Amino acid sequence: MSKVTSMTNAVRAVNKRPFRVSIEGNIGSGKSTCIKYFDKYHNVEKHAEPIQEWRNVSGHNLLGLLYSDMNEWSFAFQHYVHLSRLKIQTSPPSNPDITVKMFERSVQNSRHCFVENAKKQNFLQDSEYEVLAKWFDYTEKTLDISLDLIVYLRTTPQVVWERMMKRGRAEESEVPLDYLQQVHDSYENWLNSPDVGCEVLTIDADRSIDCVKDDLERYSYKILGGNHTN
Repeated sequence: MSKVTSMTNAVRAVNKRPFRVSIEGNIGSGKSTCIKYFDKYHNVEKHAEPIQEWRNVSGHNLLGLLYSDMNEWSFAFQHYVHLSRLKIQTSPPSNPDITVKMFERSVQNSRHCFVENAKKQNFLQDSEYEVLAKWFDYTEKTLDISLDLIVYLRTTPQVVWERMMKRGRAEESEVPLDYLQQVHDSYENWLNSPDVGCEVLTIDADRSIDCVKDDLERYSYKILGGNHTN
């Protein structure tokens, strides 16, 4: 067991918090479908990505603004995403029977995937990047945002681009294939890093949803932290 994993387990034991599972993957990789698969487990609290919240921040559609001009809106969007993910990740469970907390993407994803990509593509000024990095560093030092497992729905950019075009979200209509490639590369860099901080379970999500569900069932014991209570 790694030092990071040992520390994570110790923190979770002391705080008696639920087992935290982050469902990660590119746009259109099937994260929402994956989370819905676990509806049958009553000990699992599930949180989809708060897209509706991002679409209406006191009347401002930050998601739409981001895709309309990433140079102009990446800083504001990533700042708000950090806040919304932080609330999901650290809020207490809805009832005492919850032993697993599952959410679509994580605070760590925002920092190590999307913020890094925005910096690499010059969507963020150096000063904006430093503000976001320091915001994350402070969060990590002062709050327990640790993850216990990442389920990575690994896809190829062409496949998810085709899926994205079929589902037809208005904000995504202008997203180019190049951007999905950038997100994919950022995921690969982050989740193959020795500093990822927890175990990563990789599932081939280029396949049909039925094949993915078969894997979710096969690995459900691991995904649920070794607890099958429902």
